[in-house]
Amino acid sequence: MKGFLEDANYSIGLLDEGVHVGDVIDSCIYEHTLTGKNAFFVGDLGKLIKQHIRWQNVMAPIKPFYNVKCNSTPGILEILAALGTGFACSNKTEMTLVQDLGISPENIIYTSPCKQASQIKYAAKIGVNILTCDSELELKKIARNHPNAKLLLHIATEDNNGDEEMNMTFGTSLKNCRHLMECAKELNVQIIGVKFHVSNSCKEPQVYKHAISDARCVFDMAEEFGFTMNMLNIGGGFTDYELDLEKVNHVVSPLLDTYFPEESGVNVIAEPGCYYVSSAFTLAVNIIAKKTIQSAEPLLSKLEQTQSDGQAFIYYMNDGIYGSFASKLSENLTTIPEVHKKYKEDEPLFASSLWGPSCDELDQIVENCLLPELSIGDWLLFDNMGSGTLGEQSAFNDLQRPPIYYVMSVSSWYEMQDAGFTSDTLMKNIFFVPSCVQLSPENSFSIAA
Repeated sequence: MKGFLEDANYSIGLLDEGVHVGDVIDSCIYEHTLTGKNAFFVGDLGKLIKQHIRWQNVMAPIKPFYNVKCNSTPGILEILAALGTGFACSNKTEMTLVQDLGISPENIIYTSPCKQASQIKYAAKIGVNILTCDSELELKKIARNHPNAKLLLHIATEDNNGDEEMNMTFGTSLKNCRHLMECAKELNVQIIGVKFHVSNSCKEPQVYKHAISDARCVFDMAEEFGFTMNMLNIGGGFTDYELDLEKVNHVVSPLLDTYFPEESGVNVIAEPGCYYVSSAFTLAVNIIAKKTIQSAEPLLSKLEQTQSDGQAFIYYMNDGIYGSFASKLSENLTTIPEVHKKYKEDEPLFASSLWGPSCDELDQIVENCLLPELSIGDWLLFDNMGSGTLGEQSAFNDLQRPPIYYVMSVSSWYEMQDAGFTSDTLMKNIFFVPSCVQLSPENSFSIAA
């Protein structure tokens, strides 16, 4: 039976009603235990479909332009292309990946705040004309290399909970927008709209109020210079939690009705990234080494010391910071892994620290958590690993990206079809997984005997 392949030749396992993602993970662990215990991902593409439908129900008519750098694996891009999203790309590689899907250049935005001249020329060559800009030097660079550029001025937001200096790293002030418009007029560069970005760490609705109000000021300012403004990009920062999306919509919707009503003709877009992909991927890693600590005061400082009587363990896994946990360098990993093997409810728990394989002091994945005692060869499962770890990347320190097994339930497939989403490429890559399966040595699903 046709099996899972990676990269350009990926396949999607269509799961029968009797098969669950957990069954796939069990089969993959069995196979990887036999063949070398490599880490691997399982991606549930059905979750993307559910997230997209939820976006349409909650955030319509704001069109999503998926932030490709969050996860640029082929299964993700194919599904989102079939769903009709746009794409926000930060470099030439991402633009090429999206272009190869047959996406119209009008549905691609080049969003990097710091662009290479050669990549600006590439965007011009393939017809990607919408670019973001937040400085005079960037404006002049674009003017020299892209004669048909249409710019979104990236304005800074004011996050009262964060570092104001950091918030101004990317994005320009309202005061500087007038100067940029003067420069654009002299250089004969079109400005067609405004972009801002609110971090997902910001929980203050007032930030959206200020940002949308500032955007309206920029639109009014643009009229003085004769620019035709027709696009507002409210950026990314959307989490995959349902209530968070509803809270954002509760704030944003009335503001858009006030400042950018439908009759204004302004197209409102956004750049969701982790919203789509974060919860869709599970990473399975294997314990490759173990140390016992008798005196573990530092490790136990944040844990219930009574459960482990002062004994603690350090575990080393076959994936780490220089692989699938790369995003932990900039974000704190709060997910405590699930232990794959079965253990008794009354089994004692021990203070545990999880590390990657590099023996680097930075390669600590989980500082401390409570786990049953594990053995070398046991497996841990990390949920919500779809964002920031599966973008374009090359091998580092001889670590290759783990293989990806894409799956989708039959009900999700029908849901996609009922919504009118189709893709010839997806159809070619689908294979059916019956209710009684095991993972064969050829790295594919097959009917169990």
